Amino acid sequence: LKEAEPSGRKEQLSVKKLRVVLFALCSNTEQAAEHFRNPPRRIKRWLRRFQAFPEEHLEGKYLSLEAEEKLAEWVLTQREQQLPVNEETLFQKATKIGRSLEGGFKISYEWAVRFMLRHHLSPHTRRAVAQPLPKGVEDNAGLFIDFVQRQIHTQDLPLSMIAAVDELSLFLDAEVLAGGDDRKENALQTVGNGEPWCEVVLSILADGGVLPALVLFRGRLRPPANVPDSILLEAREGGYGDDELMELWASRVWRKHTRCQPSKAMLVLDCHRTHLSEEVLGVLSSSGTLPAVVPAGCSSKIQPLDVCIKRTVKDFLHKKWKEQAKEMADSSWDADILLQLVLCWLAQVLQVLADSPELVQQSFLVSSVLPGPDGTANTPSRNGDMQEELIASLEEQLKLSRESPPGLEQQELADPGILQQLFEGESETESFHGFEEADLELMEF
Repeated sequence: LKEAEPSGRKEQLSVKKLRVVLFALCSNTEQAAEHFRNPPRRIKRWLRRFQAFPEEHLEGKYLSLEAEEKLAEWVLTQREQQLPVNEETLFQKATKIGRSLEGGFKISYEWAVRFMLRHHLSPHTRRAVAQPLPKGVEDNAGLFIDFVQRQIHTQDLPLSMIAAVDELSLFLDAEVLAGGDDRKENALQTVGNGEPWCEVVLSILADGGVLPALVLFRGRLRPPANVPDSILLEAREGGYGDDELMELWASRVWRKHTRCQPSKAMLVLDCHRTHLSEEVLGVLSSSGTLPAVVPAGCSSKIQPLDVCIKRTVKDFLHKKWKEQAKEMADSSWDADILLQLVLCWLAQVLQVLADSPELVQQSFLVSSVLPGPDGTANTPSRNGDMQEELIASLEEQLKLSRESPPGLEQQELADPGILQQLFEGESETESFHGFEEADLELMEF
């Protein structure tokens, strides 16, 4: 007799629901809710249900673990550069990697969701520093941490001269901004393929200090522009190249800081832009600054700005713009008005950070750039706890609401009893908008 199908199998999510869950894992639950017109709570419930079932061997030929690790590294590096990670780009990259396999391979939404979960690739995980990176990337992260901690110790670098710098790019869809409908709230994004509308260079110090933010605006600025004291603004119609961005920051921000303290210094920065042009290296060398370059794919775990601050700044700007766009949905907008708002919102964040030096300093501890107070590194679990606390603290100060308190999702996943209560009586025939009726078939390549 044919063996009966496991009873739980029929409870698995449909392809339609898996596609929504994949969208949420690639971007976030709120964007998935807007795109597919489903409540965020429902999407989170689908994700919990999917996670509650043990991972089964998927029939057919899927990517090997080694190939998956290459794909996971690609996801991490895409996000570091604020490039899109979505269903289309993920499947395209998986296809490219999979072509090297003999006999072809398959991709399905179930595999894609499992892949994102298996490699801890949700962009809004609040414990990224506790999660393992793909093996090659993890090894590079360990080498980087050993290097920076050794240099800090042997060079006896003061905390005020250990800094981290990173950019935040903002992309503007001028046509959507000029429109008069509810799409206006989508005009400003932090992910994109084109030239950024403006770029924000953030820099923090291991002693808890925050240096002025440099904002580079692509366009002609109509005077007078009200620029907060915590921000340096540069504007040019053609925009700025990657070389120029860091050269401006090095000359206008870093050189001014190092002149105040004649000491050796260290600067943590990523490897994705042309951060180390001859001009930038010249400024760093003249100020006795050693560049500590974060390896590709490692920023979510070892770049102090990434572990808490940059992600929360993005969320705050999204929230403020969404609120403003709803209030002025029928009004006429232009880029100058939006820039003024962004400068004001950014100044609010910088003020909160300036008032929270312990949060800034702990970002260097959580990312392992600094060893613990007793000279030894924290455990990954302890760093994860600290990261979660830092994010929650900054969100609270910026009044970024959360649907559930920190740790709730982990508790729900750990307790089958809670899961059972969540799922009891849940209808499998919930309304599902935004799709054609026919299920998408398993894609084969």
